[in-house]
Amino acid sequence: MGPRRLPLLVVALAGCLLPARGCVMCDPKVVEALNSLETDYLPGHLEAKHHKTLMKRVKQAVEAFKDLPIDEDSYMGVVDEATLEKAAWSLLKDLKRIRDSDVKGELFVKELLWMLRLEKDNFASYAAQFQKAAFCPNKCGLMLQPLIWCNTCQKQVHACRKSLNCGERQVKVHQMEDMILDCELNWHKVSQGLTDYSFYRVWGNNSETLMSKGKEPTLTKTMVRPKDAGTYRCELGSVQPSPATIIYFHVTVLPKRIVEEIPSPNTETTDDVAPGEVTLNGPQTATTLQSQSPKPEKVLRSRLVGLLIWGFVLLIASVATGGLGMVFGLREKGLGTWSCGSWKGPTGCDVIPESRSGAGPAFPRSPPPGPVPSQDAPSPLFLPVSSCLFLSPTQCWELGQRQRLNRSSGVRNQPGQAEPGPPGAAGTRSRGHAIW
Repeated sequence: MGPRRLPLLVVALAGCLLPARGCVMCDPKVVEALNSLETDYLPGHLEAKHHKTLMKRVKQAVEAFKDLPIDEDSYMGVVDEATLEKAAWSLLKDLKRIRDSDVKGELFVKELLWMLRLEKDNFASYAAQFQKAAFCPNKCGLMLQPLIWCNTCQKQVHACRKSLNCGERQVKVHQMEDMILDCELNWHKVSQGLTDYSFYRVWGNNSETLMSKGKEPTLTKTMVRPKDAGTYRCELGSVQPSPATIIYFHVTVLPKRIVEEIPSPNTETTDDVAPGEVTLNGPQTATTLQSQSPKPEKVLRSRLVGLLIWGFVLLIASVATGGLGMVFGLREKGLGTWSCGSWKGPTGCDVIPESRSGAGPAFPRSPPPGPVPSQDAPSPLFLPVSSCLFLSPTQCWELGQRQRLNRSSGVRNQPGQAEPGPPGAAGTRSRGHAIW
């Protein structure tokens, strides 16, 4: 058994001679809930002659929470505020559950006493957790921890005494940079009775110089130099005669960091400056050069975006070209040839689409106004679609005239006989397709 446990053991044994209350009874909310159970719930759920006996057994069961074996690893008769609050909240929750169930008579008594037994086991578990993890958590130094004594419900400060020397730390810092010495430990914030942090410079002859003193746990020295290397000591004071913490720092000052400067390729040298001229732009550092030149990932991203844009343009152009070719192909195959008449003269070209079967026009067409031409009159000219599709009316008429002159010169076909088309046109046409 360590020396820090002996005072607690003596107090726990002496508490057996005092009126015991139990740790859970130290919470005012538990006492209030038990009183409400006696005055508000029992009158309607249990006979009046059993009230006094039941409440006596309930209070004895709650006070028996303290009747745990004294062990330095599980229970020493003390808890902190967090552990007491956790145990009290568990008891109040189960007590409310029983009241909400509205049980009566003997069943109510059994439920209540069984619940108190379970809550005693829960309290023992909470106390063991506190003893292992939260009781005197400091590994070194003097910690003043506030605790609640279960026998008396008094809150007192317990001194957790360990070695005051909390070790030595090696600190390396480059020349012309800031040196920071941190003296705070994790248990300093929960300890009571602490005063100020004092930082001392320790010299070779064991003399010391006070550097700073105050509530701040750190010492900061800017732009250190080789002369700042050496040993420093941090001491945390307390209300006790001895300090709470002592930490030594061994500081090593390294050479100044070398930052390589890369001149900008756009920077002009002194040889390029004419006599009498003054250059305002000095040499650019590596930082300036880096900010001016684009990053490789940005260049790659811009190139990828450009390739995607050009790809979409080519795709749209190919789709448009294919669509136009399909349209003209359908015209050649589906519409067949067109008939271009000559009775409108050079100002118009009467183009009429024929049916897909080639037997004549796809819709009826009335003859043009005027006298009906005789059998000897020149028959209208039939031209394929490729002849008049991209020609103006005048050009179409001239082409029809040339074809008619060639036919009137002696090449006349009989009615119903096939007639050759214009040069370049595929297949022959029948005169039975004339439209009037």
